Amino acid sequence: MNTEHPPAVRSRAQRSEDSRARILDAAVACLIDGGYSGSTTLTIQSAADVSRGRLLHHFPSRDRLLVAAAQHLAVKRVADTEERVRRVVEADPVGSFERADRVIELLWESFSEPHFWAAVELWTAARSNAEIAEALRPEEKRLGAAIRASMARMFGDELAGRPRFKQLRDLLLTSMRGTSLTYTFDPRDPGSDPMLPQWKDLARVLLGP
Repeated sequence: MNTEHPPAVRSRAQRSEDSRARILDAAVACLIDGGYSGSTTLTIQSAADVSRGRLLHHFPSRDRLLVAAAQHLAVKRVADTEERVRRVVEADPVGSFERADRVIELLWESFSEPHFWAAVELWTAARSNAEIAEALRPEEKRLGAAIRASMARMFGDELAGRPRFKQLRDLLLTSMRGTSLTYTFDPRDPGSDPMLPQWKDLARVLLGP
C-alpha cells in the first residue's frame, strides 16, 4: 500500500508572497552590493529571478520597491538585534562589566554588517526623496525603540537600572554610527578601532559607583 502523500500544492497567495519576499531580499542585496544608484528595477528583477510583470505587479515603481525594502530591512535588523540579546544573556546571565564589554563589541559589529550599509544607502536617498523619507521615518523610530529595549536586556537589569544608563546608551549609538560612516572613505579593521576601548571605558565611567 502506498502511504506516500502527494506534495502540497501551494496556493496562489502563497506563491505571490514567496515572489514578493524574493524581490525584497533581492532589493536589499542590491542596495548592499551596488548602492541606491545601482538598485535599478532591472537589476533587482534579475537578482530575484522573477519576470518583469511579476515585479511590477508587486511594486509598480522603483521608489515603492525601495520603500518596501526599507521596511523589510528594518524587520531583519530587529531580528539581528534580538539574536545578539540571546548570545549575550546565554554567555553571562548575571550581568557585569565584562558582559558590558561584550555588548559593546557586538553593538559595534552591527555597524559593519551589510544590513547597516543598506540602511545608510536609503538614509542618503531619503535626503532628496520625500517618499522614501516618509516611509523610513516610522520604520527607523520602531527600529530605534527595539534596539534601545534590546540594549537594556543585553546589559542586564543591574547595569541598565543605573541612573546614567540611558546617557551611555544614546552616546554609544550615536558615536558608533558616526564612527562607522568614516569607513566609507577609510576602510580598516573595525576590531582594532581606537574608539572601541574608549567606549568600554565610558561604560565604566557612566555606570560605575
